[in-house]
Amino acid sequence: MYIKKKLFSAFIFSFLILSFNSCETLQKGKTIKLAHGLDMSHPVHKAMELMGEELEKNSEGKLKLEIYPNQQLGSERQCLELLQIGSLDMTKVSAAVMENFSPNMKVFGLPFLFKDRSHIFNVLDGNIGKELLDGGQKYWLKGLGYYDAGSRSFYTKEKPIETPKDLEGLKIRVMESATAMNMVSSLGGSPTPISSGELYTALQQGVVDGAENNPPTFYLSRHYEVCKYFALDEHTTIPDVLIISTHLWESLSNDEQSWLQKAVDTSVKYQRELWAKSEFEALEAVKKAGVEVVKPDKSLFKDKVESVYESYKDDAQIYSLIKRIQESQ
Repeated sequence: MYIKKKLFSAFIFSFLILSFNSCETLQKGKTIKLAHGLDMSHPVHKAMELMGEELEKNSEGKLKLEIYPNQQLGSERQCLELLQIGSLDMTKVSAAVMENFSPNMKVFGLPFLFKDRSHIFNVLDGNIGKELLDGGQKYWLKGLGYYDAGSRSFYTKEKPIETPKDLEGLKIRVMESATAMNMVSSLGGSPTPISSGELYTALQQGVVDGAENNPPTFYLSRHYEVCKYFALDEHTTIPDVLIISTHLWESLSNDEQSWLQKAVDTSVKYQRELWAKSEFEALEAVKKAGVEVVKPDKSLFKDKVESVYESYKDDAQIYSLIKRIQESQ
């Protein structure tokens, strides 16, 4: 009951902040409110800052962007819910979280789906990616573009993960994604959904034995202070998605939609450049901090996740998407 009251209070607090700022900026032109859960030093936030600059320039000051980082307005799921009721305009979420609102997004959570980096960008920037961005509109959520979130790998406290057998008996934090939970289960681990904001403490206190994420997030979240083993198995490549509330999108004129989309597209290109640099820098930084980075044999992991693909054979839409993505290599 206490937790429910705490979450409700946080939701109301977020709503009041947004309402106050809406009143404050009403007379200054349209201000688009964007919230995300990452640190201000993260490539995502830096790309959003550029987006704001581009939006103001494209619209000659008619549209502005106001950014709330560091989960100020809630978790990724909570931000999506704020978009649905029109209390927040935009957010950035992992496609794994978005699958709870737009089911076909779950395809991105399938392990070892993409051949290489160029393959995923061809999919994201092509027809398949566009279809998936539009898939959440009936839930009042429209996708505008994809940020690079790299590939996710396992990191642990007590021992490195060199084979799937090393995951047996370990509680591994995952996002609120059925696909992510199935993947960890198929490899022998015990999937444990925990919000990103609570993960550091959960690792410290032994609530979970490890987690899985990309190198920059592992570094910037300071999880390397607790987990001294990072296994570069790169099991999934799940993009981040920029989402806008359809309540706002449909209220914008054609010109305003065009200005915003151009600003998003510019920020996507910039974010991907920043991301490539940050991945290398993050791995070097955690090594210097005493983290052991191992490169396990990926084929051992691929063999164990066939059951995840099998589970979608009766889902015609997902199975079709899988085949289209694989054939687009």
